[in-house]
Amino acid sequence: MAADSEPDAPGAIWCPSPNHGPRRHGGAPSLIVLHYTAMARAEDALARLCDPDPPDGLGPVSAHYLIGAEGRIWQMVREADRAWHAGAGNWAGCTDVNSHSIGIELSNTGASPFAAAQMQALERLLPGIMARWAIPPAGVIGHSDMAPGRKSDPGARFDWRRLALQGLALWPETTAETTADVGDFAADLARIGYRVPESADPEALLLQSFRQRFRPFARGPLSDADRSAARALALACG
Repeated sequence: MAADSEPDAPGAIWCPSPNHGPRRHGGAPSLIVLHYTAMARAEDALARLCDPDPPDGLGPVSAHYLIGAEGRIWQMVREADRAWHAGAGNWAGCTDVNSHSIGIELSNTGASPFAAAQMQALERLLPGIMARWAIPPAGVIGHSDMAPGRKSDPGARFDWRRLALQGLALWPETTAETTADVGDFAADLARIGYRVPESADPEALLLQSFRQRFRPFARGPLSDADRSAARALALACG
């Protein structure tokens, strides 16, 4: 193992958080979960992610990485260890996402676009993590993907297509085939990894979560455009 002063990712600043533990169930991480901090300053988020005894009855949290708006990267938890970033949720049948993922926090309130330097830093960080743990582009997800209705980050302003163009995430590139055969929306979402949440209206929550990532400006009831995008993603997932 690297010395405490040496992070897993070259160029990251090692700032260890006590809020971590061993991964349960064994094995290696197979997902990367992207978040926004919902805080104005990266330094405030860093303090929160490293605080073992937060005030106001809040529980301790952490993530493996935090990226500031200017592109600075901090690492708080070893990639081999379990950080506390995802909470309750489900992705592709995995209910303990913390044990199977690496969490990356982006300093952003959710109300503004993500800074260019921040996106560039993320694009430098992701390939190394994906290579070290053999995580495919389909394994890079948002917090909102695994927790529909409970979480909304990284939000509609995050540029997923930009990552996809570099092979760092998925994006629905519809074709004549997917437009002609829009398929079964629920079945395609399940194939992508989405799971039905516990809710009075789970279908609406799934549509909201799907659109937030892949069709952020879409409104109204389920459409053929939604179905076509879901079919394209399902086919890409194999």
